[in-house]
Amino acid sequence: MSLSRRDFVQTAAAALAIPHAMRPLRPLPPQSRWAAKPVAVASANGLRAVQKAFDMLMQGADTLDSVVEGVKIQELDPNDDSVGYGGLPNADGVVQLDASCMHGPTKRAGAVGCLEGIKTPSEVAKLILKYTNHIFLVGEGAKRFALSYGFKEEDLMTEHSREVWLRWRANLNPDDNFLDVPDSDHMVVTKTGTINCDAVTPQGDISSVTTTSGLSWKIPGRVGDSPVIGAGQYCDNEVGAAGSTGRGESNIKVCGGFLTVENMRRGMKPTDACLETLKRVVAATEPRLIDEKGRPKFGLNYYAVNKRGEFGAASLFPSRYAAHDGTEAKLRDTAYLFARTT
Repeated sequence: MSLSRRDFVQTAAAALAIPHAMRPLRPLPPQSRWAAKPVAVASANGLRAVQKAFDMLMQGADTLDSVVEGVKIQELDPNDDSVGYGGLPNADGVVQLDASCMHGPTKRAGAVGCLEGIKTPSEVAKLILKYTNHIFLVGEGAKRFALSYGFKEEDLMTEHSREVWLRWRANLNPDDNFLDVPDSDHMVVTKTGTINCDAVTPQGDISSVTTTSGLSWKIPGRVGDSPVIGAGQYCDNEVGAAGSTGRGESNIKVCGGFLTVENMRRGMKPTDACLETLKRVVAATEPRLIDEKGRPKFGLNYYAVNKRGEFGAASLFPSRYAAHDGTEAKLRDTAYLFARTT
């Protein structure tokens, strides 16, 4: 695909809307010279993210700018209570956000943990990557860093997330000073939730990002896998990228993002690489988290793309993921290790 001068000027103007862009838009080479099939892959809540990321790739945007702008849709969506604004809080009723990203072309990474009051931690992670000699900032220091770049401190709780937390707190202990309240809508179930997005440009450049509000009702200060480079996501511009959603503690133990990319380095297709990592997770799981049938009592998904633009995903139990392969953005079924039975 090539752009006319007029189209390129128009898309270049649109690039000004990308905060702290890694680079300006560039016209794509002729399709005959593409090094890879462009693709964007994400977790199931990332249907809009892959559409946004793919559209930006085809406008000549940088691979990291594309995936970050994609996941920001969910971070800013108050109806997604697993990410960003409206995310479910920790045990104290405070929303703490985590994110990390990697930029294949420059071999750089950025991450933020326990960030409070900032809606888009993925963008803060990109700023750390682009402007600092560090990789990981946490807590109050991470917030001060974000504020220094013009972010506004805001209340991340929505009416829904606050109500769910109040119900959870009220029902936590029958002997405390709070009256138990009905939970007919099953609102207080502990939830995990995250969005991962990985993309390959026609030039074969790769980036990855993962962002989350983490485990609901977590112990304050808990950090899961999402901001951990090599766990929540990993990217190698010569091989591919991978990321995860689900139980972060189990993913951290196997360095799942890194391991999946290494599986692809050994020649595995993306889906097979994800399945192989899941097998390592099961082998590393302590007995208390395994049921009587030998299955984990938690969920975990992996998503992957390689340098050629091949992609796939796998999960412990049947699940779905989002992908845009140049035809359309749609949900697809993951490969899985265990059939879901009661």
